[in-house]
Amino acid sequence: MNTCVHNLNWSHFRALLRVSDENARLWYMNEAANESWSVRTLDRNISTQYYYRLMQSPKKDTIINEMLQKTAENQKNKFELLKSPIVAEFLGFKNEDSYIESDLESAILTHIRDFLMEMGKGFAFVARQQHIVTETEDYFIDLVFYNIELKCYVLIDLKMGKITHQDVGQIDMYVRMYDELKCKEGDNPTLGILLCAETDEDIARYSVLHDNDRLFMSKYLTYLPTKEQLKAEIERQKEIFYMQHPVLPERDKENTEE
Repeated sequence: MNTCVHNLNWSHFRALLRVSDENARLWYMNEAANESWSVRTLDRNISTQYYYRLMQSPKKDTIINEMLQKTAENQKNKFELLKSPIVAEFLGFKNEDSYIESDLESAILTHIRDFLMEMGKGFAFVARQQHIVTETEDYFIDLVFYNIELKCYVLIDLKMGKITHQDVGQIDMYVRMYDELKCKEGDNPTLGILLCAETDEDIARYSVLHDNDRLFMSKYLTYLPTKEQLKAEIERQKEIFYMQHPVLPERDKENTEE
């Protein structure tokens, strides 16, 4: 399976890996990415043999319209818009390269179109090192995005190494600040993502990230993994995700489970 695919998170890949027919799997993968299918839509289309029905039908428009009607309620949610790992080989770093957070930030901005596509549907770039001023201090947020589907700001704090509880406290503070100082009427609550080189099980279980649907951690890869590496990493990040979110709202749980 081609691992360089945008708009898909680990739940999408988990569903795709169940499809044994390689032609069908690649078709589902490309359609899900190009058409921004939710996980529920992808699961539904695989279960109903959508690929085979479409290929064999002389009235393809009828099959497509039926699918669109049946999946119209499968709207995106915050959990489906988050990816871990984020495959960012387009940044140009090699495994042996030595780089710092400002290098990573600059590379993301240089390749902002690719990064936005990798992040998923609906992301728009807002600012780099956005300056936040309180009564007592100045703060700078690494990257700020707005998601037009969720109608909220998404703050990204870049971390080179393994995530720490200090990192979690910082992104939690940034999200609270942004809600109070930057959000306008009509904006939904801000989301915060710690984009790091390595996630951590203890942080997922015991920090303020635990059972918090506004704070997330996501791992980035600066290389293109093999199918086997990607599958293993998806499974690991999925386990960590459920450590952080042991109880999801019923609809979100359906959307992120097999």
